[in-house]
Amino acid sequence: MTSASSLMLIPLAGFMDKPWELPTPSTDTILAVFGIAALSTALAYILYFAILKRAGASNLLLVTFLIPVSAILLGVGFLGETLLTQHIAGMGVIGVGLAVIDGRLVRRLRGGK
Repeated sequence: MTSASSLMLIPLAGFMDKPWELPTPSTDTILAVFGIAALSTALAYILYFAILKRAGASNLLLVTFLIPVSAILLGVGFLGETLLTQHIAGMGVIGVGLAVIDGRLVRRLRGGK
């Protein structure tokens, strides 16, 4: 999907950006783009489909609720952002929501299997 869309966008990118007029990228830049393509995209797709096969679509989609949590924690850890009380409360709400949606914890609390 990613490869096909990239191939389809090459003519548009050539028309809009005129890459022949841009300076040649450095080796570091080329390696960084390759790293993003290989690790962040290809590896992510491999993991995504492996988890999809093992856990199913419903459980896989629950992971999307963790995006704000990881964004906040990465911002605090790497960018020096401040962790506020409302961030912690929001993470708690997300955690409770995931537990309720998943249902295993609720069943266990009710005494069911």
